[in-house]
Amino acid sequence: MKTASAISILFLIALTVACGYSAKASPPVAGSVPAISQLSPNSASAGGPGFTMTVNGNNFGSKAVVNWNGAAQSSNTTVINGKQLSVNIPAAMIATPGTAKITVTNPGTTGTGLYGGGGTLAETSSPMDFPIN
Repeated sequence: MKTASAISILFLIALTVACGYSAKASPPVAGSVPAISQLSPNSASAGGPGFTMTVNGNNFGSKAVVNWNGAAQSSNTTVINGKQLSVNIPAAMIATPGTAKITVTNPGTTGTGLYGGGGTLAETSSPMDFPIN
């Protein structure tokens, strides 16, 4: 009887391991890197009113976000299509002269496998200067 119990326990352990219980999730892969080709307008006057900026480029994801000096403008960004975004820039962001660095980030995606593995990494474009005169 002890032999049958031992065999049953070994069988259950082997079955658990064979079903992938100890499998590890695969790491996320590189995502699509966005690229900015043009900003419109291409500059602003310091102390001027807020405005809507259009960002043209390529590889903008459906949840892409415009960044102003590294700060995500999540609530202000609208995705028009994979090549165009718009972002509302409040007057406070252009109150003083300087240069803002504009980037676009495609957020990462979570894995969808049985163990949550996979997905993509967040990717950010190279910066484009936006002069505030």
